[in-house]
Amino acid sequence: MEQGGQPAQRSMDRGRALGAGESLWEGPPGASGADARAQRARVLYVADHPSKSHIVDYLRAAHLDVETAACGAPAIEALESDLYDLVFLCACKPGPDGLFVLARGRGVQPTAQFIILTDDQNPDTAVEAMRLGAFDYLTEPVDPSLLTVSVERALERTAMSRLMARLQRGARDHGCCHMVGDSAPMHRVYDLIERVAGTNATVLVTGETGTGKELVARGVHTLSDRSQRPFVPISCAALPSTLLESELFGHRRGSFTGAVANRRGLFEDATGGTAFLDDVETLGPDLQAKLLRVLQERTIQPVGGHHDIAVDVRIVAATNVELETLVEAGTFRRDLYYRLNVFPIRVPPLRERRADIPALAIHFRNLYAAELNVPAPSFGAQLLEALMAYDWPGNVRELEHWAERSVIMALGGGQVDAPPSHGLAGNGLPSLAEYARLGWSLERIANEYIKTVLDHTEGHRGRAADLLGIDRRTLYRKARRPKRPRDSRRGERSPNTT
Repeated sequence: MEQGGQPAQRSMDRGRALGAGESLWEGPPGASGADARAQRARVLYVADHPSKSHIVDYLRAAHLDVETAACGAPAIEALESDLYDLVFLCACKPGPDGLFVLARGRGVQPTAQFIILTDDQNPDTAVEAMRLGAFDYLTEPVDPSLLTVSVERALERTAMSRLMARLQRGARDHGCCHMVGDSAPMHRVYDLIERVAGTNATVLVTGETGTGKELVARGVHTLSDRSQRPFVPISCAALPSTLLESELFGHRRGSFTGAVANRRGLFEDATGGTAFLDDVETLGPDLQAKLLRVLQERTIQPVGGHHDIAVDVRIVAATNVELETLVEAGTFRRDLYYRLNVFPIRVPPLRERRADIPALAIHFRNLYAAELNVPAPSFGAQLLEALMAYDWPGNVRELEHWAERSVIMALGGGQVDAPPSHGLAGNGLPSLAEYARLGWSLERIANEYIKTVLDHTEGHRGRAADLLGIDRRTLYRKARRPKRPRDSRRGERSPNTT
């Protein structure tokens, strides 16, 4: 049964068996030849004994990229760890097991189509499968011609869903909050954002410091149905746990010294929208338990409160460490990790997408030249090649800082250094005399030095704070970009990098 249509038998007059060497799918709309072959549809086949299925052989003979998984937990793990165009739920026991996999799979594979294949003749099972979002429901033994038609139509719908997502992204200024990059690794990121945006699945964004994790979170929000509601970011590392609890969950008057009135927290502020939790690995045990409850029950309890409050909020978390390592060390809850890691998106470091470096450098150069109302300095081919040869340990943030310094150097008649130095000296910073000539305040000079130290420590905040002789909280407070104020309660709002 096709969703919204008639039973599968309606296709018998159009049904046909697959010819030798014929492909069931010729790629996405507009693709042809090598492009179509390079984008073969990915199929996940779920069954009690998938290796014994003749249907798997049939699909592979049709030039589809087929993976298999056993029913239950292995199927859910496969669906949560990779992306598919078509999912077969085959030969599983009718009832809760197969339907549970279907319900969970639809949440993390929003553009994939699900075909149920079973020997169960109970119409109630078919109705429930369609209610949960199955594209088709076929009973065994299935005529090959019916199977061919069902797969073709399912893949056509998948292709059209992807095309509509791309058009939607273009209509919203590329959807990803002005992310710059046309390399293959970044297209993978864009694809993941598009696929998950239309769902309510929790997203875990991973990547090194400075790669742009907050931009990914904003992209997920912008392309979602929640885009007209708030996007509320907060850095979990920027506040002590006692204050962070109040910021996240709110508090009631009199719950602690200074609580003179009731106050809403981040999760209530983000109602209907998205809450972005950066540096989620820094949460202490108590807050980990409370966040787990939010993810499981969708309720919060303010500090000093006695009643639960329901919240409708999507959570996107980010980290620059391997949470699995913290789980094994016993410092991060395993159950919370599984709840956060429903749909992971890894943002590649800049050294893995060197082809994007020229475009990024020019983008930031133009941005800061416009901000300072000065002509943009010339970046010649030799300079751009040198930039591409550098590893950029601070990633996009380091490149942005270099571009800003380049604009300042050009303003003062200085020469742009390339590639940047690994140390704190000889990195293209103007002299103190030049700062004075430019009329910079002491605060702005201090901010520039803090950014340089962060670049030097590859974004490691603890080491940067030690070098500067200040505590980590002071570092967060001082590391603010001129003319780009942030709300200290909500964390950095700059649309650049995280």
